[in-house]
Amino acid sequence: MKIYCMPLGPVEANCYLIVDEKNGVSAVIDPGDYTPELKALLESEEAGTLKHILLTHGHYDHILGVYDLKSDFPDAKITIHPYDSACLICEEISFANHIEKGLQKYIDYDELVEDGSVVDVGDIKLRVMHTPGHTLGGVCYIEENERVMFTGDTLFCRTVGRTDLPGGDWDTLVESLKKLGNLDGDYTVYTGHNRSTTLTTEREKNRYMRKLFKQNTEGLNG
Repeated sequence: MKIYCMPLGPVEANCYLIVDEKNGVSAVIDPGDYTPELKALLESEEAGTLKHILLTHGHYDHILGVYDLKSDFPDAKITIHPYDSACLICEEISFANHIEKGLQKYIDYDELVEDGSVVDVGDIKLRVMHTPGHTLGGVCYIEENERVMFTGDTLFCRTVGRTDLPGGDWDTLVESLKKLGNLDGDYTVYTGHNRSTTLTTEREKNRYMRKLFKQNTEGLNG
């Protein structure tokens, strides 16, 4: 699996292209914009055939490129959790109207995923983990063979997603962080903003996760 990262859109959210080089197929995760650079990459031999447009959640900074991307690659399936699907057709729900009214071009999904769904990108199997808290329909895409995950705005390097917007809830996010932290072993964490990290690092150094797992350890020791 080859992974490309491009910070795109009004707040430079991380857009990822993942490629199964063996089978010549790919998926884009969270296109916050559709730039000439992204288009050129997708049209190159390196990208192969684009099969999926995967969304970790529905906020504007992760979806503003979906319409134009789908226009150029109509066979790529727009995929989102049902609880965030309305973001694709409503700028008030995606919060795009907070940036500029009329900025978002509406388009509907092709496929819905829920907790435990698996998205096939050639031989790459991305398991979906529903991780609400930042939004109602937030998900992470987890690949077990190479131990990577794409966490959107659920988990960042040394911090976590905000919960003060409509659809956000701190207690719900805490439960999602527990689900991630309780996975066995380590993963490379490709986040929705800023730099990547590892799950082990976040268990140890992220003040929110460290507190959770310190409490869990104390409970077991008690």
